[in-house]
Amino acid sequence: MGLDNPLHIAFLVVILLLIFGAKRLPEIGRSLGSGMREFKSSVTGESNSQPTALPAAQQPPAQAPVAPVAQPAAPPAAAPPAPAPPVEHQ
Repeated sequence: MGLDNPLHIAFLVVILLLIFGAKRLPEIGRSLGSGMREFKSSVTGESNSQPTALPAAQQPPAQAPVAPVAQPAAPPAAAPPAPAPPVEHQ
C-alpha cells in the first residue's frame, strides 16, 4: 500500500491542493528541489563558487527577532476530594 497506484498519487495531489492551494504548490516544489540539490551537492562534496541567488521577487521576507515570552506559573494543584462516607443499607 504505497504510491505505486496512480489513484493514490491523484488523491495525494488533490489533498495537497486543498491544503496549500494552487499558488503555493509551485513555490513549495521549487524550495524542495533547491533543498534536494543543496543536499546532493553537500553529500557529493561539490561546491559552487557562485551560490545561486533568488530573484528579488522570490526572496523570503526578513523576520524581526522575537523576544521570548515568559510563561505564567502553573496554579497549585488542587487537593484530591475526600472519600465519601460509607452508605449503610437497611
